Amino acid sequence: MADCTGIITQMFIYPVKSCAGIEVSESIIRPTGLSHDREWMIVDQEGQFLTQRQIPHMVWITPRLTDDALYLSAPEQEEIKVPFSRTGKPLRVTVWRDTLLGDDMGDEVSAWLNKFLAVPGKNYRLIRFSPLASRISAREWTGESEAPNMFSDGFALLVVTQRALDVFNERLVENGHEAVDMMRFRPNLVLEGLDAHEEDALSQILLHTAAGPIELTLVKPCGRCPIPNIDPYTATRSPEVMETLEGYRRLSRMNDAVCFGMNAIIRAGEGRAIQVGQPFEANFAV
Repeated sequence: MADCTGIITQMFIYPVKSCAGIEVSESIIRPTGLSHDREWMIVDQEGQFLTQRQIPHMVWITPRLTDDALYLSAPEQEEIKVPFSRTGKPLRVTVWRDTLLGDDMGDEVSAWLNKFLAVPGKNYRLIRFSPLASRISAREWTGESEAPNMFSDGFALLVVTQRALDVFNERLVENGHEAVDMMRFRPNLVLEGLDAHEEDALSQILLHTAAGPIELTLVKPCGRCPIPNIDPYTATRSPEVMETLEGYRRLSRMNDAVCFGMNAIIRAGEGRAIQVGQPFEANFAV
């Protein structure tokens, strides 16, 4: 018997790392997480990855997916198409501590990015995760599991409870600030039916589908950088978000890092569909 149960109430993917997310009602589980999540990334002329930490208005780059292409739009820019069939030249890129091969998506989208991001002395490329590349989550957290991911910050999925956001917003409002929505925290799965931050204590989430089980293992609390301070709709900074978290979400097991949500890896279920409204069972870590 499971320790607790609930349902998935929201799902998000972020096709281009650190750009706008897409709320979805269904996705396919891949070894690296939800289908197309963080499959593309923007890098500079040195191959270094770019995030909202450096350029907050990256969040205005909005992806759209069809059966055969990624489309990008942004204010005062014409939408641009990046076909899935495009096989760009290999380029060595760096994301955090990992250097690996990515496929350059070409000069046209590069010019589009340069025009919108508009940083003097910088030139940007859109990179797709190469089928020849391999990026493995930190074994200090995954143990014996060799858990792949693409261009995420390090793990296949980020899981957050709805009550965690509710409690956070209660604190914001008490301090005279406006509530924020879940997009501030960029989760993949939002869970209903658990107490606030109960995800911290879970070891396993199990979903039953007609095609077979999907099994997720929760491996590491998600340490937070300043990105939740950036309003995804205005690209302005709201320092009260991290200041509020700092007041109650420092975890001793993470050397007092400010944490919100849990990183997870895929144990089973590759190729199976996961849906909003789907019930789950979960077990606590022993």
